[in-house]
Amino acid sequence: MSDDPSDAYAPQPHRARHPTTPPAWATTEDHLPERVTRPSAPGHHRDLRILRRAYRRQRRVATFVVLAYFTAFLILSVRAPAFMTKPVSGGLSTGMVLGLIQLPVTWVAIVLFEYTASRYVDPLARRMRQRTAPPTEREPGQ
Repeated sequence: MSDDPSDAYAPQPHRARHPTTPPAWATTEDHLPERVTRPSAPGHHRDLRILRRAYRRQRRVATFVVLAYFTAFLILSVRAPAFMTKPVSGGLSTGMVLGLIQLPVTWVAIVLFEYTASRYVDPLARRMRQRTAPPTEREPGQ
């Protein structure tokens, strides 16, 4: 390149670069923004994994209990119609009794879900929330 000032505006040859590579003018330390990193608490990711696992297990158990009962009811309805039409008492058939029991089974699943949430999952979530909250947001005396 010559010392002629008009050469400064001459087209430069195109150099291919990766899209995430900063342009040549931004490679100096002066032009790059400072990274703001927030240090994570030790074991933070481990606590999240434990909480997710507990919540996932809770959902699966409650869902599978109810679905197993509903599936058993449907299979009995299709495979054993003689059993399902057999009268039990008061003019109700076995199928009607099993169908009416589905509502209490659903209630039991909800009660067990709430019990396991308050006993296992909520304390984990509360502990994580207390560990990750800034000191100004923590409860007094902690």
